[in-house]
Amino acid sequence: MPSQQQLRWSQLRVGITVIVSIIILAILIFLMNSTGGVFTKKITLRAYFDNAGGLREGAPVRLEGVDIGNVVAIRVVTDEAHKLAPVEVIMKVNTRYMRNLRKDSKTTLSTAGVLGETFLDIDSRLAKGPEVNDNDILTAEQQPDIQDMMKAGQSMLQNMQTLLKRVDNIIAGIENGEGSAGKFLKDPALFDRMNATLAQVQSMVNDINAGKGSVGKLLRDDEMYNKVNTAIGKVDKLIDDVEAGKGSAGKFLKDPSLYDNLNQTASKANRLMDDVNNGKGTIGLLAKDPEFANKVNNTMNHVNDLITRMDNGEGSAGKLMRDPSLYTNADQMLVETRQLVKAIRENPKKYLTIHFRVF
Repeated sequence: MPSQQQLRWSQLRVGITVIVSIIILAILIFLMNSTGGVFTKKITLRAYFDNAGGLREGAPVRLEGVDIGNVVAIRVVTDEAHKLAPVEVIMKVNTRYMRNLRKDSKTTLSTAGVLGETFLDIDSRLAKGPEVNDNDILTAEQQPDIQDMMKAGQSMLQNMQTLLKRVDNIIAGIENGEGSAGKFLKDPALFDRMNATLAQVQSMVNDINAGKGSVGKLLRDDEMYNKVNTAIGKVDKLIDDVEAGKGSAGKFLKDPSLYDNLNQTASKANRLMDDVNNGKGTIGLLAKDPEFANKVNNTMNHVNDLITRMDNGEGSAGKLMRDPSLYTNADQMLVETRQLVKAIRENPKKYLTIHFRVF
C-alpha cells in the first residue's frame, strides 16, 4: 500500500501536468486566433467611420480577404476634425504586409455572410501611394448595412404596393367598361365597327387581287407594267443623252464652252463691279462721286417740283392737264370738225367749187 508521501507526489505531478496542459492549450488558442506569434512585429493604423456598424474589439482586419491583424480599440472622438465620422477604429496589422498597404488604401466595414460578424476590410487594388507608417490614418468608406438595405427594401415594397393598387384600379375600371380601353373590351358596337372595317379591308384586298381599281391594275395589268417600264427606259435614255452631252441639259453639264462663257461673264461682272467701286462710269460716279450724286439729286428734285406744279395746274402743261375749258374747247372743235366733214361729204360742190374771175 503506497504511503501518504507517494500519494501527495502523484497528486502534485497530476496538477503540474494539468497546469502545463492548460498553458499549452491557451498558447495554441492564442496562436490560432491571432495573425502572428507573441513576438511578431505589428504597426498601428487608424480609420474613422460615421457608424461602427456592429464592429467589435478583436474583430479581424483583412486585406483582400486575408487576415493581417485585429481591431484593438473602438471609441467615439469629439474633436471637430472628425465631426462627420466620430467613430475611431484602431487596428494592429502585421508588418510583413506593409508592402501591400498604401496610404491611399480604402477601409470598409464588411460582414461575413448575411448574418456573420463584422470585420474591417482593406482594399489596396487601386492604391498607388507610398507604404503606410505606424499611426497612419486610412481612408474609410462607409457601406450600407443590412438595416439600410432593409429600410430601402421596405420603401420599395411600399411604392410597389401603391403601384399595384393603381394597377388594380385601372384593371377594375377596364373590366367595368370605363375609359377607352374599357369600351374597347366591353362595347359590342366597337367590335361590330371593327368587324365591318375588317370586312371592307378584306373586300378591298380581294378587289386588288382581282385586278380591280388603280392599285389592282398596277399590280395585275401587264400593260401598266409595260408603260412604266417604257417610261423608265426613256428616262434612262434621257440620262444617257445628258451624260453624253446631248441636248440643252447635256450641253449645260458637259460643254466646256458654256463654262468658259460663264467664267468670262463672271469676270466681266467682277470688272464692272471693280469699275463701280473705283468710281468709273455713270454708275461708278453715282455710287462714289458725291458731286455727281448731288446733281442727280437736284435734277430729281427739279423733276419732282415740275410734276408737282403740273399737278397743281400751273403753266401750259399744268393747264393742259387741269383746265377743263381747254378740254371743252378741244371737244367742241372736234365736234365742229366732224360736222364740217359730214357736210362736205353730203354736198361737196358747195364747199369745193372754184370760181375764176378774168379781168
